[in-house]
Amino acid sequence: MRRAGGVMRRAAVAAAGLVLLAGCGGGGQDGKDDGAGKGERPGGPARGASATTHLKNIPGIGTALRSRIPVGSRQVVAVYGKAADSADATVVLYEKGPKGWDRKGSWPAHNGRRGWTTDHHEDDKRSPVGVFTLTDAGGVLADPGAKLPYTHSTAFTPPSYWSKNTRHDFDYVIAINYNRVKGASPLDPTRPEGQSKGGGVWLHLDHGSGTSACVSVSKSAMQTLLRTLDPARQPVVVMGDAGHLAA
Repeated sequence: MRRAGGVMRRAAVAAAGLVLLAGCGGGGQDGKDDGAGKGERPGGPARGASATTHLKNIPGIGTALRSRIPVGSRQVVAVYGKAADSADATVVLYEKGPKGWDRKGSWPAHNGRRGWTTDHHEDDKRSPVGVFTLTDAGGVLADPGAKLPYTHSTAFTPPSYWSKNTRHDFDYVIAINYNRVKGASPLDPTRPEGQSKGGGVWLHLDHGSGTSACVSVSKSAMQTLLRTLDPARQPVVVMGDAGHLAA
């Protein structure tokens, strides 16, 4: 009985994973699923670091979204979308120290292939604008040293009918807490606000084009984020196009 129960549990996890991957990737038969820029821009403060260290506020983030960053948050992943209808973005990691916010890394990225929205719905191919906590991670590959709770499972593997360039999209993922249960595996398909509001929005690996709603970066960028984001520092992602971010 115990063996049969274990098989059933594994099947349930796999089924949940397929449901959630469909929410993040959305099919792949057109060869244009989730992904992000393949090149990588070196991270860290620029020369003459006064522009990127000891900042009072995170650049480009206006009062509306800034007010939604939890007071105790000391790590922010800022996703700067190029434009409201663009899939191109830049991800910047900021950490708050005694003297203010410091930029710790910067990478090219992609967001939803149709851009951004303040009213995300399933299959609209846009990423949700907002401030969302980051509490859970996982992937096909073994834990690379993540500080966030990490679920290692083959259930993250994209379906075989997706295009070949998406095969490694979910080697590493960080769940963005949009319409999901905080503290659960990224594979948990529960959507507290209902199916129509979309879900399965993740940070994950790049394949070179826009996504269904996720934000994607290079493998090395994901490794850096996984090894850096610390639950004790209450990490969040602040994401949107330049116009909405600055409001």
